[in-house]
Amino acid sequence: MTRILAFFALSISVTSVSNAERMTSPDGKVVASVFSNEDGFLHYAIEWKESQIVSASPLGITVNGKNLGQEVNIDHAEKSSVDETYATRGIHSKARNHYNSWLIPITHSPGNQSLVLEFRVYDDGVAFRYIVPGEGTQHVDGESSSWKLIDGAKAWYFERLTKGWKLKSYAGEWLATDINDLDRVSPVGPIQGTPIVLELPDELGYAAITKAATYNYSGMRLRATGDRTLVADFTEGDQGFDVEGTVTTPWRVTMLADDLNELTNSDLINNLNPAPDAELFADTTYIKPGRTVWSWETLGLGDASTQERFIDLAAEMGFEYSTIDDGWKDWDEPWETVRRLCDHAAQKNVGVWLWVHSNDIRNPDNDYEQMQSYFARVADVGAVGLKIDFMNGESKPLVDFEIAVLQNAAREKLMINFHGCHASTGEARTYPNEMTREGIRGIEVNKMKEGPLPASHNAALPFTRFVVGHADYTPVLFTNPGPTTWAHQLATPVLFTSGLQTYAEHPDTMMNASILEDASSVLCSIPAVWDETIVLPGSDIGSLAAMARREDQVWFVGVLNGEQTTKEYALKLSFLDVGEYDVELIRDDIGARRVSLVGLNAKANLHDFTTTLPLRAEKRSVRANDTLSVQMAPGGGFVAKITKRTN
Repeated sequence: MTRILAFFALSISVTSVSNAERMTSPDGKVVASVFSNEDGFLHYAIEWKESQIVSASPLGITVNGKNLGQEVNIDHAEKSSVDETYATRGIHSKARNHYNSWLIPITHSPGNQSLVLEFRVYDDGVAFRYIVPGEGTQHVDGESSSWKLIDGAKAWYFERLTKGWKLKSYAGEWLATDINDLDRVSPVGPIQGTPIVLELPDELGYAAITKAATYNYSGMRLRATGDRTLVADFTEGDQGFDVEGTVTTPWRVTMLADDLNELTNSDLINNLNPAPDAELFADTTYIKPGRTVWSWETLGLGDASTQERFIDLAAEMGFEYSTIDDGWKDWDEPWETVRRLCDHAAQKNVGVWLWVHSNDIRNPDNDYEQMQSYFARVADVGAVGLKIDFMNGESKPLVDFEIAVLQNAAREKLMINFHGCHASTGEARTYPNEMTREGIRGIEVNKMKEGPLPASHNAALPFTRFVVGHADYTPVLFTNPGPTTWAHQLATPVLFTSGLQTYAEHPDTMMNASILEDASSVLCSIPAVWDETIVLPGSDIGSLAAMARREDQVWFVGVLNGEQTTKEYALKLSFLDVGEYDVELIRDDIGARRVSLVGLNAKANLHDFTTTLPLRAEKRSVRANDTLSVQMAPGGGFVAKITKRTN
């Protein structure tokens, strides 16, 4: 930021010498252009593979009542390049941040007011943001940031018809429509949450329109206005919001990918976020990815003895954590009871997470003094993290609240899981104590009136919501799987990325139910984060999701059938190294008698799905040149755990 402000100070006296700036990616294949049209309105465009992915689209930000994208002059740009690597977690363990950058001074002629437009062009996308220097309170009325998208694209968006909730918690079902229909496809209006994922025409590949690094600003949604155009939209609407001092917007992002493997493995969103503060995160030993048991979906909270039992089961399963959800504060002597549970858990190498309603810690007075006091008490009783719920929005005060949570939690060495929130914009790079966040339509919907989740939603998620970051879907619900099979449920934690993987099913069921005994050892060995991820051939958004993921020397393959038809999948093992491997395959038991779900969980809302297919376990020996043919039931799937022989 210091470099940007210094550049601004030097550039405001530069005479406009050009009406356009052409910018290219390090590999030269992505081209972005910034220019003003005949009326002096600021625009940009993005070209890739000789196609206009984004044709001429307006840029601009309105601050203190002035649209700084109108009547503009474009001055000399300062170019720089960055190529760095850093440790990350989730889809893989190492990330590369390689881009060309342009700082472009823009002068709004009336009043001679200026801003800096910063562009970064990557091999896998383009991002821009506005920097408006100033002092005191500045009022942001909105943005003109737009995307006029290529014709013929299929647009994936999420939908939730429950009144008012679609854009509060991003918990919608993923659906597809023609890009030309995006402004009228939703019964609840033309505003869509991010990301919008595009299947580009003519086999060009994929794109996603989204945001990154949402700090000190309101969260951007996308208003579809017709004619294939999306425009930045904000919760505050015409009222706008205030920013103190210099206005630095989040990044406005267009992701580009040749295929689903590139889209899934993109680090673009994380790359656009700053590295962690070295002082705040001088000690990161407390930040540990892992898996947690959780009673709420199948049992509710129960009493302290119930939670002690869950802690014991977490230890038996080899899980790292147990989450105590809403209701614990109603116990007798709740804090001392939690202290006893945390002490018991520590003896078993299990950490305890506590649920808290955001209203209990949201007061911003005295630099969130209420929050600081609460976090200190949580740390004192021995909990390792907090699940913070019901923000229900992304207005600027709520964004500020989330960042205050992460900062104050880091000071107490606590990890965080946000629920009832917007989707990730890469916050976990800057604040690595954010282990996951919701902002997704997860398996808890199966017990609700609006459930259950269709298989197609699950098969879309790895290539839509998860493209922008981790999510707490809370996978695996054998006792209430809806229109999916047990093998499908087992595959979800392999495909869904979360630094804290919260398992919805009762651990007694996962560990001790005789009808699931073939799956329990594989389930308990699925890690929370991965060293390598490969999207496998045949993957198709909403229809089929197939991944091979490696943690250390062990591979897991997860495949989800998103359609209600039987499918046969040819699993080519060419991603393996030379040598012989043992495979544990858990798949649909095609042709077997269906299992009744009635009575397996008294709290389950089964809707009309009262039976499912059982699992079938097989063991095989394979090499890299082998192909496994696996049949999947409608809404089915499979998991393969692949371990190299050492003798």
